[in-house]
Amino acid sequence: MSRHPSFGKAIKGGKKRNVLKRFERIAVLKKLGRWTKGKNKVTGLPKTPAIP
Repeated sequence: MSRHPSFGKAIKGGKKRNVLKRFERIAVLKKLGRWTKGKNKVTGLPKTPAIP
């Protein structure tokens, strides 16, 4: 019995994601120098370029 194509390939992660998780967005903001720990909130983060 074969697998359905919706289950995906055995090797995942090769495809670039265009949505970052919250901790990845904070890391990008830190690299860009737009994150200060006391002033920024974790909710309502600004948009960031997808460079994980």
